[in-house]
Amino acid sequence: MPDAVQTAVADDRREALRADCANCFALCCVALTLTASSDFAIDKEAGRPCPNLEDDFRCGIHTRLRTRGFPGCTVYDCFGAGQKVSRETYGGRDWRSSPDLAAQMFQVFPVIRQLHELLWYLTEALARPEARPLHAELRRALEVTERHTERPAVDFAELDIAGHRDKVAGLLQRTSELVRSTAPRRKKRNHRGADLIGARLRGADLRGADLRGAYLIAADLTGADLRLADLIGADFRDADLSGADLAGSLFLTQAQVNAAKGDARTALPPSLGRPPHWTAPGAPDGS
Repeated sequence: MPDAVQTAVADDRREALRADCANCFALCCVALTLTASSDFAIDKEAGRPCPNLEDDFRCGIHTRLRTRGFPGCTVYDCFGAGQKVSRETYGGRDWRSSPDLAAQMFQVFPVIRQLHELLWYLTEALARPEARPLHAELRRALEVTERHTERPAVDFAELDIAGHRDKVAGLLQRTSELVRSTAPRRKKRNHRGADLIGARLRGADLRGADLRGAYLIAADLTGADLRLADLIGADFRDADLSGADLAGSLFLTQAQVNAAKGDARTALPPSLGRPPHWTAPGAPDGS
């Protein structure tokens, strides 16, 4: 498949993996557990609606989440699982009008979210020309994952989601190795799962680095070069990405970007958006 066609196909797939809250019955506001912390102002057990949720399934403090102590809500991304479960898996039936389905719906939602996250990564892998030797395997994995998302609700309990994730993870690892091998003057930069909390990495050359699952909480990555770096699962909470180049990074998600700090100089992949709370250079943080 020509690269231009592959890119167009990837863009179409990504659109289906973007959260559409207007077509979701606020599943993330009910199904998930909240723990009082710097991310959430309250404790809430799974299955209980957030007190800020209104009758029309909208958040009553949506424009003030960060100032009201809920920055975690602005970071969370369901990868489009909310509208999938609401409109397709359950055909428009919601947990309020169909309380008999509520418990099952709240269990299915996080499973489909995991599958959609895998679809995001597989879609990116297929768009990488460096991973062409793996494209046939990646397409098969994507097709299997898509079929899993289309299961009837009653079948999700039988799905071995952990086993499926492990299979896909192996493919993504091989994709990473192919992509990162093209980094210029690549050194051995294996920071997988590394504790880099608060690390001073201003201006660091991290091209081709393996930062899978790295803890980069509050790290200073101002002006860092993260092109071709594998960022799957890296924790960027409060990391400063001002002026950093992530445009060619691998497996970066919107949730990771939303959790970080950045500015107008931060270069992002075209598939991701600049969070509203990011500031212009030299401006105070509006969060």
